[in-house]
Amino acid sequence: MSITVDELSELMKKAAGVTVSPEDLEQRCDSGFDALGVDSLGLLGIVGELENRHGVPMPVDAERCKTPRQFLDLVNSALTTGA
Repeated sequence: MSITVDELSELMKKAAGVTVSPEDLEQRCDSGFDALGVDSLGLLGIVGELENRHGVPMPVDAERCKTPRQFLDLVNSALTTGA
């Protein structure tokens, strides 16, 4: 189980109210969340939504990630190891 760019794009819209297409997100994966319009509260919402959806706690550092790539790497490695 892993989080895709498509799923993150959907979560950004649902939890943070920010619409970024998966294609755009893929191209801007190293841009800061702030540059994409997602603030710390939006990121917290995304983390909470993921925890509800997957039934597992996300890593504590997930809400501190600066870029979508950093976020996906951290969350997917935690989901893979079951941490």
